[in-house]
Formats: sequence, structure tokens, C-alpha cells
Amino acid sequence: MNALRQPRRASTLAAQVADQLREQLATGKWPVGTRIPGELELAGLLQVSRNTVREALRALVHLGLLESRVGDGTYVRVANELEAVLLRRTATTRPVDVLELRAVLEEHAAGLAAERRSQADIARLREVLAAVQESNRSGSMTQVAAADGAFHRTVVQAGGNELLGELYDYLGSALSSFLTALPWDDDVAVEHDHWHGALVDAVAAGDAVAARYAASMLVRVTSRLADEAGQDAVAEHDDAVDRGRS
Repeated sequence: MNALRQPRRASTLAAQVADQLREQLATGKWPVGTRIPGELELAGLLQVSRNTVREALRALVHLGLLESRVGDGTYVRVANELEAVLLRRTATTRPVDVLELRAVLEEHAAGLAAERRSQADIARLREVLAAVQESNRSGSMTQVAAADGAFHRTVVQAGGNELLGELYDYLGSALSSFLTALPWDDDVAVEHDHWHGALVDAVAAGDAVAARYAASMLVRVTSRLADEAGQDAVAEHDDAVDRGRS
């Protein structure tokens, strides 16, 4: 076994710098998608060497929190490690697996929402339901996916389980990006409206069984659309997954 070496002071400083930068991300002081200050500016603010800052940034890029763009700077990719891990994992996961996980989370969350919702939760659900219905008529799958994600996050939040809500938030981008690739027409929009409305009514009535059923039917709609898509985007995704595993 090789002898252990005494830790370098620079490494300790880099770890401390990385912790401070991670706090900036977690608290939202540097929102996702924004460019963070440059190495030189950070070195001045933190009163450390530029090499120390560079080492800390590399560590956060490796974790998936930051993204380094050559000639442009460093950008915030996600807010914390858990989100980074989930994004990497879902990027190499078959869509059917993502949908099955979605079913587990949303059905359980719907039941909790029906049991624990407040009047304020119900009012908020009816607001996001109206947004979903409007997006369904927009013809834009980007709008549909965004409204659908906001709706289901509201359902999860009404259940009062903060850890479940955090996990669902982190998976939200994967679920939304999958939905944008699905076919859409007026019949699907009507069906989508129906089950979203049924879910809100069940939560408002405190009917956990009906809420879980409505949530499951929404996932089934998405699964059926994936099957009807002719395996275009889905097949390309699966081929990429297979290539990555070979």
C-alpha cells in the first residue's frame, strides 16, 4: 500500500472555495443558466489564488453543477448534486423507465395531496389547472410540457412531503423534455384536460383513491402517446442509450 501523503494547503483551500460556490448555487444567488463571475474576479472576492479558484470550479464541473464553455465562461447547470446525478441518470435511461418512475411518484403524491391538502392548495391547483387547459389549446408542446410540470409539482407540494417534492423537482426537467417529443391533437388535449380536472376534483374532495387513479391515467396517456409516436424520438433515445452502454 502506498504511503499516504500530507494534504496540500491548496487542496484544502479549493475545497473551502468549492463549498462557498456550492452555497451560492443552492441558495439561488446564481440561478440556473446564468454565467458566474470569472476566475480572476472570484479570486479577488475570495482572497485566494486563481489556481485555487480554478481547482474548485473544476470540481463543481465534474459534479455536474457547472458547465464550462470554452471562450465564453462558466455557467450554472443545476443547483445541487442530487439534481446533477438525476439528470445524468435520466439521460441514459429508457423513456419507459422514466414513465414508470413518474407513475410511482405522481400516484403516491396525488394520494397524499387528497389527504393533506389545504384550501390554499386547492385554490392553487385550480389556478394551475386553468394554465394546463390553456396550454392544451396553444398547439405548443413546449407550453404543454411547462404547464403540465407546474401542475404536477403543485400536486406534489400539496402532499406536504418536502423530500418527495424536492426529488420531483429535480426529475421535472427530464419529464418535461420527454413530453415535448410526443404527438398531440385535439382528442389528446381533451383527454388530458379530463384527467387533470378529475385529479383536482379528487384532491379537493379528499378522495385519495380517485386522486391516485386520475394520476395513473395521466401517465397512461403519456405512455400511449409514446407508443403511438412511431418510435421516432423514443427510438433515437434508446439507440443512444444502447450505444452508450456498449
